[in-house]
Amino acid sequence: MSEKRSKGNVVAVRGKSPHNIAPVSLSVHHESNPCQGVLVECDPSIKSIILNLDHESNAYVIEDLDETHLLVKENTLQELKAKLEDRLKETVPVVENDSDSDRDVK
Repeated sequence: MSEKRSKGNVVAVRGKSPHNIAPVSLSVHHESNPCQGVLVECDPSIKSIILNLDHESNAYVIEDLDETHLLVKENTLQELKAKLEDRLKETVPVVENDSDSDRDVK
């Protein structure tokens, strides 16, 4: 496990999973109150979809940290996951009984 530090005094512990989600606290140093965020680690392609979803409403992403990390509002995480899953269903075909597909692994 390693520690991730970035702007806004964000500290989170990252595991080995390629798509890690870790709760963090965010201290924002401007006019807004501190808010709870979740550190999301994902592939750049998934990050691009998340940023596109956020661009539509500015409701999910607190900060774009680097190529594979985003800080997402904790209270919107479930909604974001649902929208991401819907978007992936639209763009990624599901092949039934495909033994090498990640989509059929639960």
